[in-house]
Amino acid sequence: MHISRRDLIKLSVSAGAAFAAPSILRAQAASADTRVVRVVLDQLPSGFDPHNTTSANTGNHALAIYDMLFGFDSQRVARPQMIGNWGVSEDRKTYTFALRDGLGFHDGTPVTAADCVASIRRWGAGSSGGKLLMERTKDVSKKDDKTFTIELREPFELLIEALASPSQLLAIMREKDANLPPAEQVTANIGSGPFRFNHALAKPGASFTYDRNEKYVPRNEAPDGFAGGKIVKVDRAIWENIADQQTALAALQAGEIDLLLTCPPDFYSTVEGDPNLQLQLVVKGGQCMFARVNFLQPPFDNVKARQALLHLVDQEAFLSVLAPDPRYVHPMTSMFGNGSPYTNDENTGWYKKGGDPEKAKQLFKEAGYAGEKVVILDSTDWAQGDVSAQLLASELKKIGVNAELAPSDWAGIVARRANKGPAEKGGWNVHISSWPNGAFSDPLGCALLSANGENAWYGWPKNDEYEALRAKWAAVETMDERKALARKMQHLWWDFVGAVFLGQAVSPSARRKTLTGVISTDGSAPMWNMQKAEA
Repeated sequence: MHISRRDLIKLSVSAGAAFAAPSILRAQAASADTRVVRVVLDQLPSGFDPHNTTSANTGNHALAIYDMLFGFDSQRVARPQMIGNWGVSEDRKTYTFALRDGLGFHDGTPVTAADCVASIRRWGAGSSGGKLLMERTKDVSKKDDKTFTIELREPFELLIEALASPSQLLAIMREKDANLPPAEQVTANIGSGPFRFNHALAKPGASFTYDRNEKYVPRNEAPDGFAGGKIVKVDRAIWENIADQQTALAALQAGEIDLLLTCPPDFYSTVEGDPNLQLQLVVKGGQCMFARVNFLQPPFDNVKARQALLHLVDQEAFLSVLAPDPRYVHPMTSMFGNGSPYTNDENTGWYKKGGDPEKAKQLFKEAGYAGEKVVILDSTDWAQGDVSAQLLASELKKIGVNAELAPSDWAGIVARRANKGPAEKGGWNVHISSWPNGAFSDPLGCALLSANGENAWYGWPKNDEYEALRAKWAAVETMDERKALARKMQHLWWDFVGAVFLGQAVSPSARRKTLTGVISTDGSAPMWNMQKAEA
């Protein structure tokens, strides 16, 4: 059976409609207020703790309420944020950091070095890059209320970049929150960032409200990516949850929301033809869609089955249903993403336009596949993920694989993907997700690029030889050395098949022209710097 792109979009929209809560007819007065911005940043976060998850939605939430020690600018250069000044010893093993003036938590207490030390330790227990850093760290300690040090056992040349990585934010929390066990969620939502989380107005499943932190002292520099001055120019930002895409577009046209972070491709022409709306590349590099398989359970515990999936996927077919406009889609064959300094063509002979279903069928047979059920997690309130899961299931069935979708909203997917057991006991075989293209240039911070077994990101790949190479990433000193290392890592990556890419899709955002100052980044959607004029 041929499944068209429009058929899949209709399926995803009808599934998402069950989750659509807001009405188009909500009062116009609130949204007309130029001091209130309403945004749809995809799904609301199902968890609030950025040290506890790699979820992009939790990351967007954390960017609003927490601050960071360093942040990447638009050129991916790490710039100080909470840090006033810093230095490194001659042997490059001791880094000393001093906090800048004016930093305070939302509860009125000052940010201290002790808060930073506890936050670094907590982040280091869960973050992919943080773990590698902490393995080389002798001690993280407070010198005085505003100064702390990181003392290394050996040089870690990318230490500042690791602290700045947006892949899993090093959010600075209060010491008492950061001292909670890494596996326990921090839910206080008290940071020192430019917005305060409004608990009283929180409506899980419907909307979250963020109020301007009137006591926040921004840096003097102009905003630039995740760096520079985080100036809030509105009194309130409201993150709406509108799962149904048609409802979201109608709300945007009616002025009931101001920004739709992910605009479905079918709506581009509508937006471009509306004098009040405009497309903008807020997430510049877009998202790299991928299928992650469960290495712990059959059939993908066998490398032949993983290689079969690699040969089966026709990236052009997936991209044609995800984003048909050729301006916004690109196949992806390098584990380092598209356009990074480390993107390369090592060991990419598997790539073929149209895929190779016969090769995939042969490899499944060699893997000993005998008709077992293959469960694909299907996020019904994320259109791109829903469409991708349906298309992958269809392609697997064509070559005789007993593929079955497990539909759920994204919160359900997040809960289920942590299950390492077999599918019949609540586990899974294939998980569709995405990662910002810019994150793939950072194999330390990008959790998807780790392969340390049960400590790896969901799917739990294990390859000791690859991990030994990844561990060297922070030790090499020159770009040429790192490029050579990247080729060696990629050769191994495609041998054990760390993930199966479905392609890179850049999805423009749609905003009302009255909303300006929306910052573009490589992967997240900061809410500072936005301002709203009267219609």
